[in-house]
Amino acid sequence: MIRILITDKLAQEGIDLLKRMDGVEPVVKKGVSEDELAEIIGQYDGLIVRSETKVTARVLEKPGKLKGIARAGVGVDNIDVPAATRKGVLVMNTPGGNTLSAAEHTMALLLAMSRNVVPACNSLKTGTWDRKKYTGNQLNGKVLGLIGMGRIGMAVARMARGFNMKVLGYDPLAAPPDAEKIGVEVTTELEHIFRESDVISVHVPKNEQTLNMIGTAQIEMMKPTVRLVNCARGGIINEAALREALASGRIAGAALDVFPKEPPEEYWFKDLANCLVTPHLGASTEEAQIEVAVEAAQILVDAVKGGPVRNAVNAPSTAGAAPPQVMQYAELGRRIGRVASTIGPGHIKSVGVEYRGSIAEMDVAAVTLNFAMGLLQDHFEMPLNMVNTPVLAKERGISIDVTKNIESKDVASSFSTKVVTDKCTRTITGTVFGGSLLRITEIDGFKIEVTPQGTTLVIFNDDKPGVIGAVGTVCGKHAINICTMGVGQKPEAGQAVLAVSLDKAPNAEAVEELGRLDFVNELYVCKLD
Repeated sequence: MIRILITDKLAQEGIDLLKRMDGVEPVVKKGVSEDELAEIIGQYDGLIVRSETKVTARVLEKPGKLKGIARAGVGVDNIDVPAATRKGVLVMNTPGGNTLSAAEHTMALLLAMSRNVVPACNSLKTGTWDRKKYTGNQLNGKVLGLIGMGRIGMAVARMARGFNMKVLGYDPLAAPPDAEKIGVEVTTELEHIFRESDVISVHVPKNEQTLNMIGTAQIEMMKPTVRLVNCARGGIINEAALREALASGRIAGAALDVFPKEPPEEYWFKDLANCLVTPHLGASTEEAQIEVAVEAAQILVDAVKGGPVRNAVNAPSTAGAAPPQVMQYAELGRRIGRVASTIGPGHIKSVGVEYRGSIAEMDVAAVTLNFAMGLLQDHFEMPLNMVNTPVLAKERGISIDVTKNIESKDVASSFSTKVVTDKCTRTITGTVFGGSLLRITEIDGFKIEVTPQGTTLVIFNDDKPGVIGAVGTVCGKHAINICTMGVGQKPEAGQAVLAVSLDKAPNAEAVEELGRLDFVNELYVCKLD
């Protein structure tokens, strides 16, 4: 008998599906403590959770017969995925189930805000009949600026086109191939969205690149009649800047379904008539709850029974059964992908990788896949793996051109990439020395040698004396230890690159201080582990 534990509220349809499956017993225990869950988890083959249950490393310390965890929803931040991976427990999510609900809620907020639905309703309930005061605005002919064109963003675009809105689309990674087919005008300039839109809606994951993506400077670019909508993640729009813009009338309005901390610590919006808020209702429809519940039940049982694994966020790498050399290059590829993602800002236009020497004679599919995972991870909320990476890359129209050359160059074997964006072209080459020593040997034509590990600084700088000493001084001041360092020079151009691996990530103050050094042209902090 396969026993499935359910510890959060799950739509009855999901539970009923489990009951109908031969040899499956669902057990519902809501509100269990961490201690109790750690005590009983090993008795079950699978676990289904939503967002309330915290599946910590302590819970997973003795997993017993547990084979898989399914999250009925997208985010898995309440599950210690690395701990589950170490214990051999699959973690799966249901990323598609909430798409339409989140998109519809975005449109609901936009319509309610444009037509003053909430204040007009509240006014009429007090006995006041005031049509003139609550005159609204049509969506027809207005410009909707979408920041993020993943599944939800594209669903919003289709709905907005039904209202005859003009849709401008921007994605930090790449636009889906069918965006223009449905009438989206794709732009690679975020400022174009800010300046031209009547409504701006964000649909990007929250990460270092998107945190406070919209602040005071960006709001200053916008029309005074603009309205902002956030049904993605709290913190993408800077709350202090938004509050000031709403209070001063700098923008017409905002609608928020998400907040940096939920529930909010401060209800700063309570006295702002031009701010519409809802308590994270994007996925809260009966249909979405049923869909994610049924999907979570099905994919978990399939995986536990040894069937197909779908939506796994920690599926084992295909390099697991590969030769040791391929496994090492797979890890090198992932780290080079992370570096390329960090130092190559902009909308991806093309990606190519080249294998030279002995590695070119092997099956390198796992290396290319790991490189793609590193390159794309920052652009998605869910962890990328061998299962979902190809699908998500295809949705954004990203393909990787692979070439092989068995003739070596400089070293016996190497992996290189060329990533072209609308803002820059970056080339990175790496190799594995002695079967296990990962090295980056070239960045943008600068010959260099540095270990891509932990946190790595990449600094493009003027070639002049004192660079290494100055960087070392700042790191020392902030108690940051330098692990490895590589310098590449182009004396004829007076330019150089400095790559430094550190024992810990520099804080914002350290990064700012490094950026003020007079020889620094570009500074990037690459987090590789």
